[in-house]
Amino acid sequence: MSSFGIYIIGFIIFTAGLAIAAYLLGVQPIWIGVGVIVLMGLGVLMGVSSTRRRDPPEA
Repeated sequence: MSSFGIYIIGFIIFTAGLAIAAYLLGVQPIWIGVGVIVLMGLGVLMGVSSTRRRDPPEA
């Protein structure tokens, strides 16, 4: 499994934990959904930037 895949799986678990905590605290479901969407977008951006391969320098 690639490092990007592992990163995304970990971020999904993290986001799910935050969503469950927000639900238990009584946050409205619409705001939980908004938060999940924002966090997933942020997770993809961070995952791509931290796991992408650098272009080799041109000679």
